Amino acid sequence: MGATTPISGTLSAELRHATHEVHEQAHRSTYMAALLDGTLPLDAYTLLAEQYGAIYGALEAASDAMTGHPVAGPFVIDELRRLPALHDDLDALGSGVPRILPSTARYVERLHTAATDPERFVAHHYIRYLGDLSGGQIIGRMLQRTYGLSGDGVRFYDFSALGAPPRFRARYRALLDATPWDADARARVAAEAVLGFELNIAVLCEMAEEVGLAQPLAS
Repeated sequence: MGATTPISGTLSAELRHATHEVHEQAHRSTYMAALLDGTLPLDAYTLLAEQYGAIYGALEAASDAMTGHPVAGPFVIDELRRLPALHDDLDALGSGVPRILPSTARYVERLHTAATDPERFVAHHYIRYLGDLSGGQIIGRMLQRTYGLSGDGVRFYDFSALGAPPRFRARYRALLDATPWDADARARVAAEAVLGFELNIAVLCEMAEEVGLAQPLAS
């Protein structure tokens, strides 16, 4: 699936428009529905945290590589980093050797290319961190209720260091809209963001299979 025709000249608006459909698909995934319903065992949540460890390890390595870049560098915000929290969560959840799924390995392979491509980096940075900051907060509260977790185990979802989420989101949109990219470059960023969602959906589908959830029949 490719990015749809943009409706605005600002990158933030183009990204929202281009990713709307795949964003909804990710939220409707069988795995996420079961997680939000509180019907999965703790081990199934641990599997998600293990995939995130690999994904954010690659993304934050790309952040390190982009720190000095004139366009991508301002997106490297230390308070966003999730990997230290994930390590604490995985230790608390009793994860040993992480179980990295093939779909996650493909996602990580794509993220490695973002370390040398600022357009790809911004696309993946956008879909991961802003998604975690919004929908992830709902998941974090649900995990606390369902599994009785607090502190280690759900630190991944704690963005309190950023301050008020609406203010940070406005700051982030301003960063997107300040990029000097032309229409063609913005279209490439949007297309990469769609691909990032598709890679994430593939991970969610494979996790559903791993934890024994039936997949919906294709229409």
